[in-house]
Amino acid sequence: MSALHSADSFLLSLSIAFCSPLAVFIQIQGCVICLTLAIGWAFAAYVRKREINRIEDGIKGGNSFAFLCHDIYELEHSNQVNLPRVSVVMPLKGFGEHNLHNWKSQITSLYGGPIEFLFVVESTEDPAYHAVSQLITEFKGDVDARVIVAGLSTTCSQKIHNQLVGVENMHKDSKYVLFLDDDVRFHPGSIGVLTTEMEKNPEIFIQTGYPLDLPSGTLGSYCIYEYHMMHADDFRHDNYGVVSGLRDGGYSDDMTLAAIAGAHKRLITSPPVAVFPHPIASDLTFSRYWNYLRKQTFVLESYISTVNWLMNRALFLTHFYLSWGFVAPYFMAMVHVAAALQIYIKGYSYGETTCTSGGLLLAIWLAICTFTELLSMWNLTRIEVQLCNILSPEAPKLSLDYYNWSMIFVAMLVDNFLYPISAFWSHFSQTINWSGIRYNLKNGKIHKIERNKDKGPEFTDLGGKHLYGKKAATPKASLLGSLGRSLAHWHQPKKYDV
Repeated sequence: MSALHSADSFLLSLSIAFCSPLAVFIQIQGCVICLTLAIGWAFAAYVRKREINRIEDGIKGGNSFAFLCHDIYELEHSNQVNLPRVSVVMPLKGFGEHNLHNWKSQITSLYGGPIEFLFVVESTEDPAYHAVSQLITEFKGDVDARVIVAGLSTTCSQKIHNQLVGVENMHKDSKYVLFLDDDVRFHPGSIGVLTTEMEKNPEIFIQTGYPLDLPSGTLGSYCIYEYHMMHADDFRHDNYGVVSGLRDGGYSDDMTLAAIAGAHKRLITSPPVAVFPHPIASDLTFSRYWNYLRKQTFVLESYISTVNWLMNRALFLTHFYLSWGFVAPYFMAMVHVAAALQIYIKGYSYGETTCTSGGLLLAIWLAICTFTELLSMWNLTRIEVQLCNILSPEAPKLSLDYYNWSMIFVAMLVDNFLYPISAFWSHFSQTINWSGIRYNLKNGKIHKIERNKDKGPEFTDLGGKHLYGKKAATPKASLLGSLGRSLAHWHQPKKYDV
């Protein structure tokens, strides 16, 4: 029997070390994380499948408009004339390959009550200004829509500034305001569903929803808010400090509003039908994904109170622990498998290597748990695709053919490995470039804003929208670009790609 080579000896020693009590705990913990995710996605799939069954039963029962409302009599004129007025505020930044289709899906809502659409841009130089102006001209007389030029932000992020300017210009009789990202496709009945829920429960502070990322894959069940509907009076009267909290140094609208809701014990809900197709740029690169990830971790550095700061620190530490707690077992499993292969290929005896089968058994259990997790993710995505197709019967059908599951699995590992690194970077830098604007934080609030077109990016991160009107050469497709798209689809925290 040949003696152990130094490389083989190191590999086998590492495998034995990974059988220590602490290492075994980490690997079992990885299995638990996988199964917990699988259970969560299975529950989300059950809730959305129940909604699909309700719509299909309604159609079979004679309600051809079940995708719009539960009771067809709600569509009678006597009910529609009493619906509350809604103002839809859409902060825009740049123009990309999917924007025009998204905007059309948003302004062609089948909501029966009075509604207005306010597209808010930073300036007339923004490529979005001319594109959306042309769209409004095309639908002139059919929809109440207009473009508002907000000017430059000085005390908060440009997105928040645009939102607040939109609120200032909304109709005086609007009861609800819907802040909508411009990079999702809305369903015809979505505004009606949201308004109905707000009317049923006046205690709701925020209603929100989640994206179904296209073209490669998604979880769709994390806190990636694509919109939030709120009471218009909360902004008119600055209830709970909503306006001041956003205006005075606010970086993230979602995180700020969530913090206000938590501080005042206000209700945040999400209807089961609040899942919206979210097309990702076809030329997404890894560098743009990295900047996107940096923006997501950067939100944990902004806060409006001591309690909010403590909550962000808790999220930071929890995500740090769970992210690497998710990745580490796979590294250990690869070592166990490599060690077992070395023993088999080179003819070492288990007695000679003092290696046990315990490590290989742990690797097998992790593989089983991973398969269960991916199966649950696939099932949730399948049901969400089906739900989106039912809610938008006039739109091109979505398909699971968009999804590359092997790439998504790799993205899960890379994303969770990079997240703590990005979080530490954000913590120590206290600065971020968001759509060509550099924000600097101090004590959790924006205290300095820098704008330099020559040094900034030419595209937004996920949407791939042109920021300054001049189109740069489209990057060539690459493995890193493909991985970047999958990373973006998998990614868990909140998204702010305006």
